Amino acid sequence: MRKGVQNDVNNVDNINNGQYKIIAVDDEQGIVDSLSIFMKRSGYNFTGVTDPMEAVARVKAEHFDLMILDFIMTPYHGDQVVEEIRKFNKDLYILLLTGHKDLAPPLETIRRLDIQGYCEKSDKFDQLLLLIESGIKSIKQMNEIKEINNELSDTYSKLEDAYLESIETLRNTVEAKDIYTRGHSDRVSAYSVLIGKKLGLSEADLKTLELGGLFHDIGKIGVPDSILQKDSKLTDDEYSQIKQHPNIGVHILSHATIFKDILPIVEHHHEKFDGSGYPSKLAGNSIPYLARIAAIADSFDAMNSRRSYRDALSLDTIISEFERCKGSQFDPELADLFLDILRNDFEEIKEIQEKYK
Repeated sequence: MRKGVQNDVNNVDNINNGQYKIIAVDDEQGIVDSLSIFMKRSGYNFTGVTDPMEAVARVKAEHFDLMILDFIMTPYHGDQVVEEIRKFNKDLYILLLTGHKDLAPPLETIRRLDIQGYCEKSDKFDQLLLLIESGIKSIKQMNEIKEINNELSDTYSKLEDAYLESIETLRNTVEAKDIYTRGHSDRVSAYSVLIGKKLGLSEADLKTLELGGLFHDIGKIGVPDSILQKDSKLTDDEYSQIKQHPNIGVHILSHATIFKDILPIVEHHHEKFDGSGYPSKLAGNSIPYLARIAAIADSFDAMNSRRSYRDALSLDTIISEFERCKGSQFDPELADLFLDILRNDFEEIKEIQEKYK
């Protein structure tokens, strides 16, 4: 691993804001002026424009790390601006502003255009600043990964070791955000592999399940700590931000070819068998098979772990939940297999829990 990466990740909150270039696009000059004052006071290298097409030209001509974009503008709406930008720039981190959440574009559009987040306009910019800070953390980690990729492109083995070490550090940073989820990814990884072995899957699939479980929640680095650590019911807007973590995770890991096989797990471990999950509302066999396995492992560990708002559920309650949700939340065949593990091979579960307390 490149010297200094460990310290950089551990000090992820100590970011030199001025090195990151932010462009804001809003057809109201007053909004741009207010953002300019606020962002420059926060130390960011800020550019504001009121013409959507000028913004497209600026992004094409010079480098920006993050874009703040109004949705309802004339003569072009924000999604049209993103459509143009994505033709030549897939990496720009984009936050969408809406005058009201009812006017936000559909989730289908947000996913298709790889928009990382959105929030409602307000006279105060506190929520926006939290999203920007989270976005900068994601950008910083993405840049680290790209840099390592460039430096170690001579051999695949060195590249793999460097990526795994770097992302492992980032994964630990994510879990350190919340004391109640320590060890969660390790356990999800181990439970997934256990299910895979019971299914007789190949070594390649077991390796994918192992890595996919370890890094399935990596995108939570882009979710504000105040939301992850909240001990009361989330608002609709907060839950919408939580639901962005699979997309953010894919955005972070997609620059490394060694992670290409686990991207379906990272992206789709919150899909539900009946199509009511996120981010893509996939249903049945449309959900990648290994993601369906990881979803069971992830849900089991969530039920079996203490949270700030409840104690861990009893084994009988967990079994009842899997019985109730098979065919709706879970693949019924995989749920039946896992229920058999819970009833007849629970010692293997306990070994994993003891190892990753």
